[in-house]
Amino acid sequence: MMTKNETQQTGFLTRFNLRRDWFLIWIWVLILGMLMTAVAFKFNDLYGTPQSIATIVSTLKTPAMVSLFGAFVAQAPYTTADIFASEMLVFMALFMVVMNIFFAVRNTRGEESNGMLELIRSHAVGKQSPLLAATLELFLINLLVGLIYFGGLQVSGMRGMNPMGNLLTGVGLAAVGFMFGSVALLMSQVSDNPRGATMLSYLVLGIAYIGRMITDVENPDLTWWSPFGWIEKLSIYDKNNWLPVILMVVSTLILLSATFYASRHRDVGAGLIATHGGRKQASIFLAGSFSLVMRLDRLNLIVWTIDTVVLGISYGSIFGTVGDVLKSNPLMGNLLGKDALDAAGQTVVLKFAALLMIVFAVLATVPSVQTLLRINGDERKGWLEQLHAKRVSRARIFGSYVAVSVIIGTLALFAATLGMWLASVTVMTNPISFARIFRGFIGYLPALYVVLGISTLIIGWAPRLQTIIWAIPVYGLISLYFGKLVNIPDWAQKITPYGWVNQVPISTVDWPRFYLYIALAIGLLFIGFLGYKRRDLIEN
Repeated sequence: MMTKNETQQTGFLTRFNLRRDWFLIWIWVLILGMLMTAVAFKFNDLYGTPQSIATIVSTLKTPAMVSLFGAFVAQAPYTTADIFASEMLVFMALFMVVMNIFFAVRNTRGEESNGMLELIRSHAVGKQSPLLAATLELFLINLLVGLIYFGGLQVSGMRGMNPMGNLLTGVGLAAVGFMFGSVALLMSQVSDNPRGATMLSYLVLGIAYIGRMITDVENPDLTWWSPFGWIEKLSIYDKNNWLPVILMVVSTLILLSATFYASRHRDVGAGLIATHGGRKQASIFLAGSFSLVMRLDRLNLIVWTIDTVVLGISYGSIFGTVGDVLKSNPLMGNLLGKDALDAAGQTVVLKFAALLMIVFAVLATVPSVQTLLRINGDERKGWLEQLHAKRVSRARIFGSYVAVSVIIGTLALFAATLGMWLASVTVMTNPISFARIFRGFIGYLPALYVVLGISTLIIGWAPRLQTIIWAIPVYGLISLYFGKLVNIPDWAQKITPYGWVNQVPISTVDWPRFYLYIALAIGLLFIGFLGYKRRDLIEN
């Protein structure tokens, strides 16, 4: 139980945080709220007839769609709202979790790492006030987003919806976001640096998500054991089950209790897991700026490589089931024959693999951009002062961060592709060749590099706006992942570099476009470096 002295000036710090973060908050709120509302309006046109609903229901019950969106649990007669809830809840929950991890780590371990917390604690504030203020801000953000979800669904006029289901959607998504935000708050006490706290938070999310995916395909009743799977158990517009919300609230209270207990029993700047001391003498692998950046980001590299290969294996493990969907229909067997069925099954698997490659490409972008954003962040914290004081050129420093980001993104994308292929070899009677699956890696790799080029352009010329870089992968995932489902125009899907990639691995790699993308990426990197070279150093 916290005392009054421990929470002194909490209200003031909360208001200060909200004033400081208002722009970022409204960007997240508007993007998520507009996405939810726009899709709800669109669904009336897409799935407004019994015929269209029947078609999409049969699709959503396939293993491939179950792994992506969760088990379809609604009961007949189905409505447009049932389709909306099945397709949107898991997807929007992911975005809610990402938003919460961002704000939770940024406003706790991030402030502690850059010295802001020490400055605040030097005034008449309680020991727990900064953490409590960050928690309250997180709660208010989720409350605001949840209310916008409810209001947007209410005015959408979607067929089959009801106020209770709309309310449960808003409350459920806010609750799952805040629950994983509480996980991030706890990880910020465990790790002694923002990067480690973020990695641990995403590790917990990855385990929960993969657990949800596997149990949904094998036995949906077991999905109750995955905290991320609770969002599906809400049974929106069908049973409107409030039990998962209660579980989320209880879990959040337990996590917050552990967080404040840990905060009370550790020193400022320290974590429950201390960073091990380095060697007394540096090895030959720490002789330059590249090796320094690589060593600092080695955890990022290891975790993301392992995570993506596990995700690739998890999704690839259902390829055998996906490819056998047509074989379960006797009529199709009589019409096509065994050879034609095998070919058709491989085509279905390749189409699913093409959809997964979009997800993998966006995920591989995340650790790469994180490394690039550290250029200005490390400079602002004063960590690069010693390098700048020596005969180390800006080109060398800039190139080191870029090279490490390219390596991390490339390995993450390759690991996901390799994992998908390894699983397909195990579960498929006639597995797809590695060369065929490898097309997906080659096809999306230059698009990843172009995104990095755009990122360096912003980092070099407009460092204060570098946060908007995240809009590229976010919009790319939304437009391409849902493009066919909600009939997003082709031109809108091609706003991001991912949208210009042809359907690999179904199709062959478009080599002229591949080389054009590589040339464009190199040009953007060079222009970004010119901006970084000409501007003043960011002062501490």
